[in-house]
Formats: sequence, structure tokens, C-alpha cells
Amino acid sequence: MLNRRQFAAAALSLLALPTLAEAQEDMPSASRIERQLEAAPRIKVRPDQKVTVREFKRRPELRRMAPSIDIQSINFAFGSAEIPYSQYRKVETIADALERLLRRRPGTKVLIEGHTDAVGSAASNLALSERRAESLKWTLVREFGIPRRALETVGYGEEYLLVPTSAAEWRNRRVTLRRFDDFLM
Repeated sequence: MLNRRQFAAAALSLLALPTLAEAQEDMPSASRIERQLEAAPRIKVRPDQKVTVREFKRRPELRRMAPSIDIQSINFAFGSAEIPYSQYRKVETIADALERLLRRRPGTKVLIEGHTDAVGSAASNLALSERRAESLKWTLVREFGIPRRALETVGYGEEYLLVPTSAAEWRNRRVTLRRFDDFLM
């Protein structure tokens, strides 16, 4: 049983937590996205260690070394890959960061990784994550003028959960932007 002090501490800690809606709306700034993607890889990649795009997508140890940022604030409807118009301001923030990065580093390649939570079958989550990554890519290309040559996509479904649970967990439903041109042949 909680005493008054423990109850008050627990109540205050709950008030300090962001609500689900606030947490999902927390979009990183264009500057933060740009800084994180422009960072140096965690390892210096020697010429004999460089890989193809396809191999990079299949090798998690390489992907972990590439500069990246998780974007959890784009809200897709349940089971949908369509980016609602209401989310375009967030996509525009990503586009602004990519434009500036591409101006300074014209050969930049960014992998858009789609992720889902673990609700539903692994096969349907994989397909959904791939469609969501593609949806973001084509919105960036068609609506915001990002060159398609700069973007690759892949879906990982529920394979790389941030929060290990089989329950619905919004933090697992995300896209990750990962700059990987330093790793390519």
C-alpha cells in the first residue's frame, strides 16, 4: 500500500510524462535532422569495406554505424501507408534538412527505413513498413523536390523494435533516416 508521500511522488511523475499525443507530435527540427545526418560514421570505412546498397540494407552492424535519426512524429492511420496532408509540415521539415545537406554534400544518399510495432503478422508488418517508407520517399520527391537518386527505402516491419513488446507501442511505429553514402562502393 502506498503512503501519502509515495502517492504524491507517483502522481507528480505521471503529470511530468508527456501524453501520447504530445510525444508523437515532437518533431525534430530541420537543423537537428541535418546535424545528425551530417555526422561522421561511427567507424571510418576503408575502401575494401564498402558495400552495395542492397548489402547495406541487409547488414544491421553497418547500419548501426551510419549517422541516423528516428522520426516518430509522422502519424499514419492504422494499417495505412498514406501520409495525410495534415502531416506535410513534418515532411517539409525533413525536406528542408535534406535540401541543405544535399547542397553541401551532393552525393548524399539517405536510407528511409520503415518500422512497425508487433501487432499483426510479421508479413503484414513488413509489407506495411515498406509501403510507409516508399510513401515518405515519394512525398519528399513529388511534393518537396528532393531528388529521388538521393533516397532509398527499406521496410523492416517489427524486426527492430525500440520497445520490446508484442503490444501496440507507438514508439515502434517510426521511420529512420540513415545517411549511408560513406559506406557505398
